[in-house]
Amino acid sequence: MTDTAQGSHSTDDALRARWRDSLTAVRGGGAGPDPLPYADNLLVRWAEPQRKYHTTAHLTAVLDRVDTLAGHAADADAVRLAAWFHDAVYRPDRTENEERSAVLAERALPEAGVPAGTTAEVARLVRLTVSHDPADGDSNGEVLCDADLAILAAAPKEYAQYAAQVREEYGFVPDDAFREGRTAVLRQLLDLPRLFRTPHGTAEWEPRARHNLLTELELLAR
Repeated sequence: MTDTAQGSHSTDDALRARWRDSLTAVRGGGAGPDPLPYADNLLVRWAEPQRKYHTTAHLTAVLDRVDTLAGHAADADAVRLAAWFHDAVYRPDRTENEERSAVLAERALPEAGVPAGTTAEVARLVRLTVSHDPADGDSNGEVLCDADLAILAAAPKEYAQYAAQVREEYGFVPDDAFREGRTAVLRQLLDLPRLFRTPHGTAEWEPRARHNLLTELELLAR
């Protein structure tokens, strides 16, 4: 087995353990179907070849950020499950990915023994990633959206890699059209009163994220 294959196997095992822990928590520790087949189904989705940024590395990063922000959430394990599903369906040439991901959660979670209320909350959170605009007081939504957008506050080298991976995912789009669309996305983000809603996100991630967005915007304009 190559080092790359060993690393992938280790990452998947760690993710399976995190899935099992969250699923067990929302089921109240009671008996239910084996969690691992559900994790494996999701991991296959997250490893699809069209993904360059929206991979298991992104899933791991979002889960890590949810852990950082967990104290702000009303139900951190529901948010963790939403992180698993938020890009479970991902086709860069389609616009209904979040809705299809939410429907997948609505189908899979009851079968996995998750209560109806938690399933509905997970699906709501997945749909919220269309806008990343949670209502005031929506602490679960604030945590998921901040965790998903935390890449915007990465160190410059990591942010540049993220931007390159996004471009690779949209490799079917001509350069001029991509530049126009990406510029619109960046300006829309910069026009928001704030990118992050949790106290940690506002204090720790907001300034660097805005700097990164402005830098990318300048590079696109050249």
